[in-house]
Amino acid sequence: MTQSAARPAGRRGQRLTYLVKRLEMAERARMEEVLRPLGVTLHQYTALSILEAREGLSSAQLARRHVVTPQAMHQLIATMERDRLIERRPDEGNRRILRAWLTEHGVQVLKECHRAVDDVEERMLSRLAPEEAVAFGSALERCLESLTVPPEGLARHGDRTA
Repeated sequence: MTQSAARPAGRRGQRLTYLVKRLEMAERARMEEVLRPLGVTLHQYTALSILEAREGLSSAQLARRHVVTPQAMHQLIATMERDRLIERRPDEGNRRILRAWLTEHGVQVLKECHRAVDDVEERMLSRLAPEEAVAFGSALERCLESLTVPPEGLARHGDRTA
């Protein structure tokens, strides 16, 4: 396969990396639009979603999973705590570590956010047939894995090029 054939382009000949970036920017803009009336920022929504999947994380753990600096996470946590979206409790093994938990209010707000974001995803996929949407999601997961899993680990994770 030639180098150019290995790099498919979009309908207008745009590089896929450019299209992915444009999609991300459009998706983020729409998400910010629908989250704003709920009083939640995109960063807060991401952090709340992470805590929904795994409550009791420390600020440092949450920062790593959110891929932000500890300083940025400290500010984010302070704001979410002030807005009663989360509460922090001392770790039982080390009282200096504060672990974050969703409050009842945070759970309710997150449910509203999920509904709003579901609408954004539905709009994003509205021009795809259901099987295309499934294939698109699967392709994105494989592309992400290709860039995040060390090359030697790809074969173990089902690399389709091997």
